[in-house]
Amino acid sequence: MEENLEGAQEEQFENKEELIRVTGMYKDWFLDYASYVILERAVPAIEDGFKPVQRRIMHSMKDLDDGRYNKVANIVGHTMQYHPHGDASIGDAMVQVGQKELLIDTQGNWGNILTGDRAAAPRYIEARLSKFALEVLYSPKLTEWQLSYDGRKQEPVNLPVKFPLLLAQGAEGIAVGLSTRILPHNFLELIEASINHLRGKSFKLFPDFPTGGIADISNYNDGKRGGRVRIRAKISQVEKNTLAITEIPYGTTTTSLIDSILKANDKGKIKIKKIEDNTAAEVEILIHLPSNMSPDRTIDALYAFTQCENSLAPLGCVIIDHKPIFLGVSEVLRRSTDHTLHLLQKELEIKLDELEEQWHFASLERIFIENRIYRDIEEEETWEGVIQAIDEGLKPHTKHLKREVNEDDIVRLTEIRIKRISKFDIDKAQQKIDALEGEIAQVKHHLDHIVDFAVNYFKKLKKDYGEGRERKTELRIFDDIEATKVVIRNTKLYVNRAEGFVGTSLKKNEYVTDCSDIDDVICFTADGKMMVTKVDSKTFIGKDIIHVAIFKKKDKRTIYNMVYQDGKGGKSYVKRFAVTSVTRDREYDLTQGKKGSKVLYFTANPNGEAEVVTVFLRQMGSIRKVKFDLDFSEVLIKGRNVKGNIVTKYSVKRIELKEEGVSTLKPRRIWFDETVKRLNVDERGELLGEFKGEDRLLVITQDGVVKTIKPELTTRFDDEMVILEKWVKDKPISAIYWEPEKERYYVKRFLIDNPDREEKFISDHEDSFLELVSTDYLPVAEIVYTKPKGKERRENDEINIEEFISVKGIKALGNQLTTEKVNQINLLDPLPYEPEEEAKAENSESDESGNNEASEVTGEDLKSGTIKTPDDNSTSGGQPSLFDN
Repeated sequence: MEENLEGAQEEQFENKEELIRVTGMYKDWFLDYASYVILERAVPAIEDGFKPVQRRIMHSMKDLDDGRYNKVANIVGHTMQYHPHGDASIGDAMVQVGQKELLIDTQGNWGNILTGDRAAAPRYIEARLSKFALEVLYSPKLTEWQLSYDGRKQEPVNLPVKFPLLLAQGAEGIAVGLSTRILPHNFLELIEASINHLRGKSFKLFPDFPTGGIADISNYNDGKRGGRVRIRAKISQVEKNTLAITEIPYGTTTTSLIDSILKANDKGKIKIKKIEDNTAAEVEILIHLPSNMSPDRTIDALYAFTQCENSLAPLGCVIIDHKPIFLGVSEVLRRSTDHTLHLLQKELEIKLDELEEQWHFASLERIFIENRIYRDIEEEETWEGVIQAIDEGLKPHTKHLKREVNEDDIVRLTEIRIKRISKFDIDKAQQKIDALEGEIAQVKHHLDHIVDFAVNYFKKLKKDYGEGRERKTELRIFDDIEATKVVIRNTKLYVNRAEGFVGTSLKKNEYVTDCSDIDDVICFTADGKMMVTKVDSKTFIGKDIIHVAIFKKKDKRTIYNMVYQDGKGGKSYVKRFAVTSVTRDREYDLTQGKKGSKVLYFTANPNGEAEVVTVFLRQMGSIRKVKFDLDFSEVLIKGRNVKGNIVTKYSVKRIELKEEGVSTLKPRRIWFDETVKRLNVDERGELLGEFKGEDRLLVITQDGVVKTIKPELTTRFDDEMVILEKWVKDKPISAIYWEPEKERYYVKRFLIDNPDREEKFISDHEDSFLELVSTDYLPVAEIVYTKPKGKERRENDEINIEEFISVKGIKALGNQLTTEKVNQINLLDPLPYEPEEEAKAENSESDESGNNEASEVTGEDLKSGTIKTPDDNSTSGGQPSLFDN
């Protein structure tokens, strides 16, 4: 029987199709869930800057506060009365607040934001509210309360926070369909911005991170959606082959940073010898480099390939009126400051009411006792009669009171003890009333000048809690680092010209150059085709490859000289062109596209060299001149698609190089941008001059080190640099420095004999220091002497340093400046430098002749500094340019 019933049911279900729609449930339930996550978990409120779990933690800590430390486990357990989640989420949230060192006074191992080490278990660490939190977070009389999730407790809807706490601490959260990321800002700058807003002045806010580092906030966009902040570690060179990381980007740890460096090293992006992590209270990561590695280039590579540079996208989402709203940090600060102003006003109004109530009862008490109204109730037998008697007794004396006397006031009077009446002192009572009147007047004054009161409140916060809260993150504009310029090329590129293959696996074929896996390769073939492709193990380009090199984007310095035959038996054309941008893996035809076209001559010139070649024609017909010269300098540099100029209509037998080329490009003008401390060719900052391939920069640092360097755009400069200019070989350097062993100032003048060596020109003694240095031809220094006791101060001396001492070696001690005690040494304007008469005569003859060609440059011209290289006529040798990289 049971089997029959089951079979019937199965048959019934098989025959019946039922469609259950979940659209309504999805809309209702999912919307409820999303709203809960947004409002109750992930996004902070604009009023106090707290997420619900953080607010409940701070409320619990106030419940437990007795001035002593409490176990975090105890605080977490107490918070669970208000928070509907487990202890783990509460503990993690509390550690995050505590690590910000603003609201919670911590004790024990609370973890390390620098290394990423976790905090100890809650039973081992302790906490209490900081004095700052007690001052700005709590005001029970202003707090709006609500029932906790289980209805057993009262918890605050929002804490009455009187400070832009949300911007000080920052906030991150991921909800359903949206997220928030408000970056932390500087405590002192927030106070100054609040004061400026109260006074109607403008302000700007930029993030400040607890881990320090360097930040580029040029695209911060006020913390709104679409903005971006780039953050870099602070890296410096401590020794010749050692770099030190002393501050790290926000959002990273020393562990993750070191891992990223090791991975970049393993992939060949950078090359390091070893790495040490000495981080404790402060970050110290030492990176030891091989002896052949450039520290400057390695620093750029660290920024390009590791977590030494991070990018953060701020997104200011907050809860306003139970809805998520996107705001910029300026608007958040304005709303927070206005809210603080409102809270301060409410506190003053409450205090005024309390003071006036105290004054009212103190006055009633005096009237009641001084006029012995308490005797009027002796004959009364009922409570109503007592109240009535006191009321009648008070009426003649209450005209000056600020409100009517009610029954509650009379009841309070009846509660005064006999002992207090017997010891009542009229003078003391009047003094109390006078004091209350003074306080009332002061509170009314604050209310009348509420903005000034709020400004003073913020100033007091700055005075009491601002010590040690200076900005940690340095703000600076970054230069973009091109990865291809700083990557370590640790792979070898090979070519099989005949078969038309290039790649890193063709080890039995011709070696081309070192490369990296992010490089692009440019190839030219004998039929006039060109292609740019990414470095790979083996790539087919086309048969008969005539040139292979690493391709550099936007390279206007490399010029290709080419002669090609247009089709089989056609005319020959010459063209010069640069390749600045292409589509990867696309084949470009550099000829006119006719079948049988071929390249007759081809060179790639890294500095725009233009050689002279000899063209040999085939002896045929009535040709008389079968050999002639072709000068590429007479051919204009144009685009790669141009047809070119006709060389000859006859058949070319061969083309041979006759004369090495010289550069036809202008010397490169280089500027120094003080903001980012980098060289550039974009006309940013101070113009250093025009540089040919052999020119160098002179660098002098505050610690007395001088060197000359090639003006590479990747070079980094630090704050120790005091002189950066184009180096003139015969121009002496003048310096005044303190010699501790002699206890005297010394003067020296010297030339740089070895431009490739970095040398120190002052004493190696640790107390030796450089007072001033000059590269003027005729520098003048002023000596200000110290005034002896009881004597007149000696008049200042002016010294022509060129007459004071002759040019000596860089290691020479120099001449003693003076035996007197010196208060100060100042560098004055130099004397005018006059070239010798012979040089003047040569210059004047050249000017009068009207000849525009460059005359011969003499040594005296170099010394005078008057020679300027003309833009149009200047040339440089055929060596590769210093700026190709």
